[in-house]
Amino acid sequence: MARVTVEDCIVNIPNRFELVLIAARRAREIAAGASLTVARDNDKNPVVALREISEETISLTALRESIIKGMQRNVFIDDTESDLDEELQGIMQAEQGWQTPSKVEEGMNISDEEELDEGDDESSDDEEDDI
Repeated sequence: MARVTVEDCIVNIPNRFELVLIAARRAREIAAGASLTVARDNDKNPVVALREISEETISLTALRESIIKGMQRNVFIDDTESDLDEELQGIMQAEQGWQTPSKVEEGMNISDEEELDEGDDESSDDEEDDI
């Protein structure tokens, strides 16, 4: 029966290597306790997985994505998460008295601003004296 099932599956997934990967993933899911979408008919898990693929009762895209996710070695972080991480690091460093180089101007103390204001006043006074 498995040979006929494989021939039926080739119609849905033309690449035999991909078919083996998807069927193996689904067979593992069934072994782990996933609900069946076809009757078992005293078949083993790989045959049931092939029958589900041939009858298109499961989502092939979901299985493909789970295979890809399972084979990935690097974890990709969403940009919004990395922005939040940078903000959290900036907050933590500010609490500890640290200033990040990109936030130096934003993290200036009031006394620093007063010194800048006083420096501006002195330069304007000197200009008035010259005139």
